[in-house]
Amino acid sequence: MVKDTSKIVEELNLCPDFKTFYGENKEYMVTDTLSTLLNRLMQEKGLRKSQVIRDAELSEVYAYQIFSGLRVPERKKLLCLAVGMRLTLEETQALLKCAGYSPLYVKLAFDSVVLYGICKSLSVIEINELLFEYNLETLG
Repeated sequence: MVKDTSKIVEELNLCPDFKTFYGENKEYMVTDTLSTLLNRLMQEKGLRKSQVIRDAELSEVYAYQIFSGLRVPERKKLLCLAVGMRLTLEETQALLKCAGYSPLYVKLAFDSVVLYGICKSLSVIEINELLFEYNLETLG
């Protein structure tokens, strides 16, 4: 059974102590590390790291360090990986949350361009061109 985040927040506010809350909601907590989630998504989608890294426009050494858990990338680099992996919007948001970053928010100009790019299956280069066109920082 899946519990909505707003329901979990409501329970947190109503719960008399954290120990009780945690015991009742432990199964809904994010437990994957970033590298675990990335590798699981790669396997589920039948992707090769070398191709994803090329499509993400990242350096090989840096990207392999991310996949192995040696590095946590900045938010923009993680978005490059999401685009390179052709993740859905839902998968991208989960990836951002797993790394401790805020999810994409449509009311932020940068985020709205990236959201558009993900929804339209644009490449990192195409998203960067669109960001540049609107005088926004590129993904890198």
